[in-house]
Amino acid sequence: MESANFAFLGEAELARSLGKKGTSTDLCMYDRKEGGVLRTYVAPVGFPEKIQPLFHAVNMAESAILCVSALDRFAGEQIIALDTVGAESGILCHSESVDPGALEGAVRGTVVEGYARAAPGRLREAVARIKPEPGAGPPRVVADHVFDVKSVGTVVLGRVVSGTVRQHDTLRLLPAGADVLVKSIQMHDDPVEEASAPARVGLAVKAPEKIQRGDMLCSGELPPTFSSANLDFEPTEHYKGGLREGLTCVAVSGLQSRAARIASLEPFTLEFDRPIAYAGGTVAVLRPESEPVRVAGGGPVQCD
Repeated sequence: MESANFAFLGEAELARSLGKKGTSTDLCMYDRKEGGVLRTYVAPVGFPEKIQPLFHAVNMAESAILCVSALDRFAGEQIIALDTVGAESGILCHSESVDPGALEGAVRGTVVEGYARAAPGRLREAVARIKPEPGAGPPRVVADHVFDVKSVGTVVLGRVVSGTVRQHDTLRLLPAGADVLVKSIQMHDDPVEEASAPARVGLAVKAPEKIQRGDMLCSGELPPTFSSANLDFEPTEHYKGGLREGLTCVAVSGLQSRAARIASLEPFTLEFDRPIAYAGGTVAVLRPESEPVRVAGGGPVQCD
């Protein structure tokens, strides 16, 4: 079965029309099997109280659905998050109360400008036109929820972001560096022997270390792990604060959130309070201390 994952940014009632509600924490999952494709929608219900769930949801998906019901600060943060992460595949819709011209002006120059347009009542049709894309490469799973289940042990929910994970694989847990045995795999509550990207999976594992959201289970070529990193940093258009050396902030890479300190502006260097396994893409810099704007900007790690 093919899989496709969407970040759903908008009214929860619309998300419920797309799929059945599943796991719900600060992120709420909805899924539906249709036409040989399992589509999962992740809604950051912990936003707008906190900004991190918004970035986590966007980083959990190949595509985004942005449903705007009001052109307010929070819609602006959603547009900024999508643009900062570089979420280029998506669908834009809006309620009747939103002025279409004003919305088009708000998304101009961002990745959202290139999204398909759809009426809220036609979302399922628009979603069906976005085809699943397999993720080539070595096996890599990113954890988004972790539970201890009686008689089963540790269960990791996450997305296979590349390659194929198989029952009885031994994977490397990053950034901790421990080996993890995959005892069993489930997809949509059905046991399977293997799952390929971009499938969402539940893994029953034997792990010597505690697994947390954002941790990566990998084999083959391993991604780098950093305690500090230089970024090709670009501030967001609306951030007017003065970044300076020594300023504390929160950094998000994939689903990993870390307290960080700006060690240098030239080059732009972050020092993390705990090691971080680089998930690729943008490292977002969130809410520098004492600043009202919650997204300062971001950029890829300079790996050279």
